[in-house]
Amino acid sequence: MSRQTDIPPRGAPVENWTPPIVPPADLCLDGRYAQVQSLSADKHAALLYRTYEGADQVWDYLPYGPFSSAALYHRWARDVSGQLDPFFVAIHNKETRAFEGVASFLRIDPKAGSIEVGHINFSPALQKTRAATEALFLMMAWAFEQGYRRFEWKCDALNVPSRRAAQRLGLSYEGVFRQATVVKGRNRDTAWFATIDKEWPALSEAFRMWLDPANFDDTGAQKERLADFTRLVRVADDPTL
Repeated sequence: MSRQTDIPPRGAPVENWTPPIVPPADLCLDGRYAQVQSLSADKHAALLYRTYEGADQVWDYLPYGPFSSAALYHRWARDVSGQLDPFFVAIHNKETRAFEGVASFLRIDPKAGSIEVGHINFSPALQKTRAATEALFLMMAWAFEQGYRRFEWKCDALNVPSRRAAQRLGLSYEGVFRQATVVKGRNRDTAWFATIDKEWPALSEAFRMWLDPANFDDTGAQKERLADFTRLVRVADDPTL
């Protein structure tokens, strides 16, 4: 009598899927409160430097900065703009009519259908605004509309505001990579968060409900929290929060 060979489990087939495109050089994502544009040193650097002045803390968890002059920041923006990965964008707050932050797509892997948002640097003027949330929503929407299967967010494990932001946006906690890298001469453990394509329809609807003008009073204060809309989508919460 022959012995049956054990067949190892395998993942589900990925059918009718085509690897997505990379972000185009002239990317422009337009929303109600924010617009996301490909970063241009000549167009954006001076305006962005002005909004970061006096807020050196925004650079604490980034591998570069703060910059002591507009010229140095312009040089950094010139060096990174036009790169394919990370692909930097500038964020325009339509309510204040000012450029107030930067983010990027990175670790872009069309063959795997995976893309990350990172290098997020929102000035104090942009933080905790509708424009800040919508800018990230626009980036997530672009990724899933192109056919990406996985949208990632990683941050220094000690960066509690970033961990809270990831969870508020509906990204599920996936763990911590210990001693993942060294940043500015210091150890960095990296916390991982992500959402995937099958979660996106529900997550997108959560964003749309929160961003609806009816969710805000005359002073711009929210009536319902985004976290209350997205908590039903997340499959794993960050245990440290």
